[in-house]
Amino acid sequence: MITHADVGQRVRDGAGRIGILVDLIPDYEDPADPPGERRKRATAFLIPEGGGREWLAPPAVVVRTDTGSDPLSDAR
Repeated sequence: MITHADVGQRVRDGAGRIGILVDLIPDYEDPADPPGERRKRATAFLIPEGGGREWLAPPAVVVRTDTGSDPLSDAR
């Protein structure tokens, strides 16, 4: 499982998608859920390495992929 220390690092979600961990919110409530149905849950926010649409994943299924380089530094 990932932690806040992994923000900015390359990770893989439970579906096998590779991305960059942008944030980890332990008590996220999805604003798209109706107000009476919202519940707090831990959520990881990821973006594709080359840019694109952000996606959410449960932190329990997100793992860091050790590649030996810092993807954010490499992109600069």
